[in-house]
Amino acid sequence: MLKRAITGLIFVIVLIICTCLHPLSLFGLYLFFVIIGSWEYLNILNLNSNISPNLPLGMFNSAIAFLAITSEQILELSSATFIAVLLLGIFAIPLIELYNKKEEPFSNIAHSLFPVLYIALPFGLLIYANSEFPNYPEEYSAELILGFYFILWSNDTGAYLSGKAFGKHKLFERISPNKTWQGSIGGGFLAIGISVLMSIIFDCMPIWQWIVIGVIISIFGSMGDLVQSMFKRSMNVKDSGKIMPGHGGILDRFDGLLIASPFVFAFLVLVN
Repeated sequence: MLKRAITGLIFVIVLIICTCLHPLSLFGLYLFFVIIGSWEYLNILNLNSNISPNLPLGMFNSAIAFLAITSEQILELSSATFIAVLLLGIFAIPLIELYNKKEEPFSNIAHSLFPVLYIALPFGLLIYANSEFPNYPEEYSAELILGFYFILWSNDTGAYLSGKAFGKHKLFERISPNKTWQGSIGGGFLAIGISVLMSIIFDCMPIWQWIVIGVIISIFGSMGDLVQSMFKRSMNVKDSGKIMPGHGGILDRFDGLLIASPFVFAFLVLVN
């Protein structure tokens, strides 16, 4: 528990500092997460199944996809070049698979491409959404991303505490035997409460949008946890990696963000 607490504290400090300090520090940290997270996903498949995804090209495509989404906002570079490179990388995978003579060729292709959607896209969309607020061009601000963190963490904390205290009815026993409906509801209430607090601290959005984002993160952040548990259970592994002692890997730490981020982005696009 001590190791987990120390690792978690260091992680939170680094994440918040890089998010607040400068757009390039956030960009560099997220790019690192995308590359390592893609490696974790593809490496688990290589080691624990008959599937043999293209690990180098899968990681490369994820990194380029992230650059394609964020290059204009962070680097002030046109995304067209990165999109062209990404297209070449994507369609190179089935062509290379022709010559590999491995089992499950189409599973190999699908899993080689999946990190682009599952890992690169959520991190990229969070930066993209944050850059769309009016005050971003004049002065860098990461209010949306910081609010996203705090709501997501409060949902996890509330779910854990409520589940420990009141949990009786299993939420999704087939995937995660310890999760309960009582824990999920408790996490949702705390997430909405923190959303209201975020609307007071950060003025980038009206209170009703923060509350809706709190509901979205509560629902889909919890489902992201279940999706990651489903993946690990199917691969018979406990953690996605060992980069964070006591916490596992990047995919373990960001499982809620990976599913919730696209839904938050879609909501903000639709209402703004």
